[in-house]
Amino acid sequence: MKRAGRLLLPFLTVAWLATAAVACRSSEPAPAAGAGGAGLAAPDKKELAQELVSSAENSTLDWRGQYGYVEDIGDGQGYTAGIIGFCTGTHDLLTLVEHYTKAHPDNGLARYLPALREVDGTDSHAGLDPGFPAAWKAEAKVAAFRAAQDEERDRTYFDPAVRRAERDGLGTLGQFIYYDAMVMHGPGTGPDGFYGLRTRAMKEADTPAEGGDETAYLDIFLDGRRALMKSQRAHRDTSRLDTAQRRFLYDGNLSLRTPLTWRVYGETYRVG
Repeated sequence: MKRAGRLLLPFLTVAWLATAAVACRSSEPAPAAGAGGAGLAAPDKKELAQELVSSAENSTLDWRGQYGYVEDIGDGQGYTAGIIGFCTGTHDLLTLVEHYTKAHPDNGLARYLPALREVDGTDSHAGLDPGFPAAWKAEAKVAAFRAAQDEERDRTYFDPAVRRAERDGLGTLGQFIYYDAMVMHGPGTGPDGFYGLRTRAMKEADTPAEGGDETAYLDIFLDGRRALMKSQRAHRDTSRLDTAQRRFLYDGNLSLRTPLTWRVYGETYRVG
């Protein structure tokens, strides 16, 4: 359950959207994603996925530079930190530190575990200030903690999203659309979570696995996600959908071929 990004700029109306034609926290158990290295789990596509997410979450393509990021962005989720925006208020940061501490009990964040358990589910900093941000940044210099962030990202977000998309018959773009939704909204089954979004989309359109059109289904999914984001103060800038994911979809780029150009929060990014 994540932030919309460090910058929240007004929604940008884009001319091509008006004329483009469409030719598209409890989690569901899932095994490891990307059998055979296909789709988004292929190394080059997984790297691209991290860059796309980082452009929206951190306003940079340099996702590896975000291990030490920590900030309270005022979205009601406490501190947001690390490569995928783990939050003190949404359980994933607590889970990360617990897993890391089992393997590395003397790490610099272990002393904050009691406070992290107390504030879980709230925006409170009780027991975390003033030292937690500095401790996070210091620990992010340790290779084992960076690896732990990668592993928690994959276990909680990337692998479940890709596997679910594969089961729904979606290609690489659809897998990324699921992943980005999982990152921002969390793998919840309620109306504000990823699985809630998927359930609503499936009421309006069949997935490719059900015989539906992939582009039409993804278009409906993005419609639902955009409506949800607009209802949330911290997520009202929907450019990560409107001038990125929807653009790829309307271009017919279901395999996320590079080169890619997209815009988030008014900034243009290019890969390939």
